[in-house]
Amino acid sequence: MSLESNLNAALRNVRRTVLPNGLTVISEEMPHIRSVSAGVWIRTGSRHEAPEVNGISHFAEHMVFKGTTTRTAEMIARQVDSFGGNLDAFTAKECVCFNVKVLDEHLGNAMDVLTDLVLNPSFNDTDVKKERSVIMEEIKMDEDNPDYLVHEIFVQNFWKDHPLGRPILGTRDTVKKFGPALLFDYYKQRFQTGNMVVAAAGSLNHDEFLKLATEKFAHLPPGNSDFLDMAPKATAQISMRNKKSLEQVQLCIGVPSYSISHENRYASFVLNTLLGGGMSSRLFQNVREKQGLVYSIFSELNPYRDTGCLAVYAGTSKESAQKVVQSVLKEFRELKDAPVTSEELTRAKAQLKGSLMLSLESSMARMSNLARQEMYYDRFYGMNEITERIEAVTVEDVQKVAREFFIADQIAVTVLGNLSGLRLSRDQIDC
Repeated sequence: MSLESNLNAALRNVRRTVLPNGLTVISEEMPHIRSVSAGVWIRTGSRHEAPEVNGISHFAEHMVFKGTTTRTAEMIARQVDSFGGNLDAFTAKECVCFNVKVLDEHLGNAMDVLTDLVLNPSFNDTDVKKERSVIMEEIKMDEDNPDYLVHEIFVQNFWKDHPLGRPILGTRDTVKKFGPALLFDYYKQRFQTGNMVVAAAGSLNHDEFLKLATEKFAHLPPGNSDFLDMAPKATAQISMRNKKSLEQVQLCIGVPSYSISHENRYASFVLNTLLGGGMSSRLFQNVREKQGLVYSIFSELNPYRDTGCLAVYAGTSKESAQKVVQSVLKEFRELKDAPVTSEELTRAKAQLKGSLMLSLESSMARMSNLARQEMYYDRFYGMNEITERIEAVTVEDVQKVAREFFIADQIAVTVLGNLSGLRLSRDQIDC
């Protein structure tokens, strides 16, 4: 870590240790609370899967809860409940996380369960068959959710022919092929010490937490998962998906944006907040409040290791769909053509800083923040430095980012719903 990073870490009681086998252990002491959150993070996710095993990271994440070589699924559930804990996991495009939150006095027991799940899954054939059916139902459930489905269609088209465009859950065809042998092979490749981060935050002592982590992980041999990440090329496609059963038309309008560690990322955070980050944003005020065209509309940044996407979501009627698209494009155009006012910039910065600080009030959020910084940056950023960098964003910085992002031939649009008679062509996409 750099000197600045070490100072930031000290301000937040953050300590980091790398074990001889390459495993990173990082923690933050929060003496004013009683909870502790701990997580085991794997640095690879669905984007690192071959097409024929798309969804296996998510499948394995589910399967660890079905039992280990020493605990059944029922024993896991009862043990965690017995000390009032919350055990969970999730799979993302670039990572998998297994985590637990407990009172500080139960950290040792919680780590015993958490590490058993991660290190000793049984992948029993009977359980694999049952979970295959469960995940098939999860896929169907998501397909029945129009908010989710429009985003999934958008992503598949935006990152066309790239792993980032594939669904995290996999497909019916891939999921039905998963068995114990494939899962054990996946574990052997991914769950290696150089590919893992063990993080914790809350009412703890780093040396004591390090001792727990060392007891559980020190026996593992050094190793790394060597996966080649190919940066994707965004596709500015217009996709119209007809689904007659839907009452609303769902819209996703997106452009390429910065990677997660890009030097201009703070200006993009401010731009996103101005555009669609809350009730005072331009999209909410101009499209919902002034025109009454939508109930829900917002923008979001989805940054990855080597690329990113800024996307606008809206739900509207078929009759208003084209007007909503044109209203969104108008906001893109105005952010490019005219500098934002100093008052609007100040408000967006305050909103962004406030939401960031509020988001870090829990031990789980702090633990996640530690792990993500470890995985994506070569140093630690404290809240003071982050807020200073947000405050340093100028009107000119925001306009520069808008001009980089909002280019007509880079804009992708996905429309989902009962589209009878609705047309949208490339010559209508202009900003």
